[in-house]
Amino acid sequence: MDAIEAIMTTRAIRRFTDDPVTDEEIETCLRAAQQGPSGGNVQPQQYVVVTDPERKAEVARWYRQAFDRYERSLPDPSEFRDEAQAESWRRTRDASRHLADHLDDAPAIVLFLQPLIEWTPRDDDGEMDIGRLDASVYPAVQNFCVAARSLGIGTAVTTVIRIHADEALAALGVPEGRFEIAALVPMGRPKGGFGVAPRKPAAAVTHWNAWGDKRR
Repeated sequence: MDAIEAIMTTRAIRRFTDDPVTDEEIETCLRAAQQGPSGGNVQPQQYVVVTDPERKAEVARWYRQAFDRYERSLPDPSEFRDEAQAESWRRTRDASRHLADHLDDAPAIVLFLQPLIEWTPRDDDGEMDIGRLDASVYPAVQNFCVAARSLGIGTAVTTVIRIHADEALAALGVPEGRFEIAALVPMGRPKGGFGVAPRKPAAAVTHWNAWGDKRR
């Protein structure tokens, strides 16, 4: 598949068929993820691939509880500027609810972990802001999802599990106090098709050479 086509049609897939995802396909996506750029080539990420039904059910239980809490904080659709925006929000909410209720139905769940380490360098003048450590993890997440798309596998980048990260990590035997969850990505054959997700036009958010100089 053409790289641009794969990128343009990699959108969140939250409903999956019963068709399997093979270990070889997962490993292909992990190799792609590992090629993602990272600051200083530190490659801080670790991956936990969950395919065992009992383990998936345990992760799904904590994911559902996290989403239940998060869902109660969401705005009412009446707060949006028009009905089209409200309807789009409702579709996303409903799909996210479906994923929360059926996460363990996904053939595989991949957790992207990053270490809990001191990342801010210092010199005699004080701390130096060189960016967040997770900026060196999320390129791996995106590479993983694009690789999955090229294989006809759907994914969704989620982070709500962080509400119950300690419990989920403990259920997977991750050493306590050493890692946090950067993302949780379910994998599966999509119900429905891939397509280009609605996004703001790039020109609307691009400034050339100085702020406010846009090309429309």
